[in-house]
Amino acid sequence: MPDARPTPHLVAHSKALEAAGTAIRLVMRVPTPLKSIAEQAIRAAASVPANLAEGAGRCGRDRHNLWRIAYASAKEVDSHLRLLAHAGAVDGTRAAATLAAFDEVRAMTWRLLHPRV
Repeated sequence: MPDARPTPHLVAHSKALEAAGTAIRLVMRVPTPLKSIAEQAIRAAASVPANLAEGAGRCGRDRHNLWRIAYASAKEVDSHLRLLAHAGAVDGTRAAATLAAFDEVRAMTWRLLHPRV
């Protein structure tokens, strides 16, 4: 039977929650023509902490698959926010700070996927 003990708190999850909340607030007032991109950014941002949390509750390849999804979703948020910033739909300075937060989440997630032995 797999180890059923609770997984220690993941710092990556806390950071992902903060980054996702910031990203969601950032894109809430995007103009109508770009609303679909903002909605995709919201879904991707919400996916990051959700998959990190779910992965923490799993083990083996299932855990790593969920963490890989979280990593990929963080990359997706990056793309959507950059596009919205370049289009002038969101504040560039706030977008840059949010992008930096997601970059930290990706780095933490990478380390979860590739631990040093």
